[in-house]
Amino acid sequence: MDQTEQMTEMTSLRGGTPKELAEACAEVLDSKKGKEIKVIPVEGKTEIADYFVLCTGNSSTQIKALAGEVEYRIGLRGVEPDHVEGRDNNSWLILDYGNVIVHIFSRESREFYNLDKLYAD
Repeated sequence: MDQTEQMTEMTSLRGGTPKELAEACAEVLDSKKGKEIKVIPVEGKTEIADYFVLCTGNSSTQIKALAGEVEYRIGLRGVEPDHVEGRDNNSWLILDYGNVIVHIFSRESREFYNLDKLYAD
């Protein structure tokens, strides 16, 4: 881990904005080679969150690893998910941080559910 990553992990996200949390989650996913990462503002389009973070994993193993890394590294910064859904699912895993929901999909599930289009501007 380089010095920039250490500094990022040490900066608390507790009390931060939903946008800061969403961008931090996206950075973790990118660092672990997640694909097609998008941060989508959904405030006003749904009552459940302010931001969705979407990511595609190449395999069920990578999907679980991506979720585990987000949970670990964001946890180091003081924020734990309220709920995790899909640990037994090989195609879609969700980390619910309240105002930010991280969706990690298989390619097939991402195309099927098409949240990109559903919540696009």
